[in-house]
Amino acid sequence: MSSTLSPRSALDAEAVKTAYRRWARVYDTVFGGISGYGRKRAVAAVNALPGERVLEVGVGTGLALPSYNHDKRITGIDLSEDMLERARMRVLQEHLTNVDDLLEMDAEATTFEDDSFDIAVAMFVASVVPHPDRLLAELKRVVKPGGHILFVNHFLATGGLRLSVERGMARASRSLGWHPDFAIESLLPPEDLRRATLTPVPPAGLFTLVTLPQCESKSDAAALVA
Repeated sequence: MSSTLSPRSALDAEAVKTAYRRWARVYDTVFGGISGYGRKRAVAAVNALPGERVLEVGVGTGLALPSYNHDKRITGIDLSEDMLERARMRVLQEHLTNVDDLLEMDAEATTFEDDSFDIAVAMFVASVVPHPDRLLAELKRVVKPGGHILFVNHFLATGGLRLSVERGMARASRSLGWHPDFAIESLLPPEDLRRATLTPVPPAGLFTLVTLPQCESKSDAAALVA
């Protein structure tokens, strides 16, 4: 893979925790609006898919939780306990009885059994984790064959002024807690990129909804990379 497509500044778990400890109190106000369209599109896509058990990766303060259909059983994970505390308060205040658990957990190495979920959705997480390829591999492990993996994320522009701005912002990755210069190829290998459905999301296509169907069997998945 060309180095021009990879994030310039590495993030580690402690950098993410530190950044989101700062953001926790103001996250809903600062990020809730601009990310709202992507969050709504992702949850609507989840609600339209078959399957009951849903893993939300990077659940944060729980902004998306009230929007899931009641027949979806939600487990949320996040690396930031500060964010999770706010999510738990939201569950109690809004009587969200379909939220089964909210857990502090590393999305790249969860403790769930294989094939635990019908759907996994990661909203604005792919450009935060240190190793996006490990994130994808872990979600493939915990989602059943025939299930779905969804991402909503900002991906690096392919040209123009926005590309220059994102490259410039990359120097602040550790302070921001995410990669402004994150390329979709850093997340999806070519065989998955060909199978995925990419849907631009407002405002101005700044975010993209990625829907990746799981193979019907482990042997089919192995054949894709053979």
